[in-house]
Order: sequence, then structure tokens, then C-alpha cells
Amino acid sequence: LDAKPTGFDLDLPDTAASIGLRLNGGRHAPFLRTLGRLCQFRMARQAGPTTLEVRRHLPPLTLSQADRLPTELRDRHRAFMEATRRDHEAEAIRRARHLALTLVHLGEGLDATERQLREWCFEPALCLEAAGWAWGSRRHPSNRTNNESPEGRAPEFLPALDGAA
Repeated sequence: LDAKPTGFDLDLPDTAASIGLRLNGGRHAPFLRTLGRLCQFRMARQAGPTTLEVRRHLPPLTLSQADRLPTELRDRHRAFMEATRRDHEAEAIRRARHLALTLVHLGEGLDATERQLREWCFEPALCLEAAGWAWGSRRHPSNRTNNESPEGRAPEFLPALDGAA
């Protein structure tokens, strides 16, 4: 779906085999029952006689579910989950630093900045790191490199927070 978001034709026998099921005909075939369960749990719905609409965002597999996958799929799943985890961590760091820098520019102290980040449900260690980073950036803006800014680049201006341009 990422490569063809408008949809694509799915080879049912190959797909069934790739997840360890048989497509031996009849409505009681394991693969067709699986498609029925997708619809039952609202992960998919039949939109026509040859069309199945599926959800693109689902919760991750549990460890025991992932362990039952064929080796190739299990490895791909683990790699995908690791990449997703790294992306989420990087985004959380960027957001926490951006918010901390904004709080510091508004005049909040180090402790107040860290406390507010905790109120916004960031991880405690990240709150401490982001508040320290923002406070250090404020005290020594010339020492900050592009890699240390929350967006990966040095901010060009401070936002007008009172609505004035």
C-alpha cells in the first residue's frame, strides 16, 4: 500500500502461502476464514465482489505473534519495529527540545522547564536532557551547532507569541 496507495491486485494463493495458510477452495479454507476475521475485527471490509479495503495503521504484533511468523517475515517485522522505535525516539527528542527551547525563551528556569515537560508526559530522562540542552543553548547560543538544534538547523528567529508579526 505504501508503493500503490490507490490499491493493487493481490495474488491470493501466493499471499496465503507466505503466511503459512492454504487456499484450497471453498469458503471454509483457512485463508478465506482469515479474510473473514479481518472483516470481523474491522481491520478490513469488503467494498465489492473483488475489492477489500484494509486499514493501514494497526497495533504492532506481540512477541509471541511475531515468533510464529516465517523467518523472513519475522526478520522484516523486527527490522521494521526497530526503525519505527528509532524514528519515534528521534521525534520525541526533537519535540522535547523544541518545547524546552520555547519555554526557556519565555523566561522559564531550568527546573520549571523540566517540570513542564514532565507534565506533558515526556520521559523523565528526556525532560532533564532537553531542559539542560535548551538552557545551555540560551546561555551560549554561539556554541550551538546545526546538529544540536531541535529541527537539525539553527533557528532563524524567535516566534512572535503575542500574535504580532
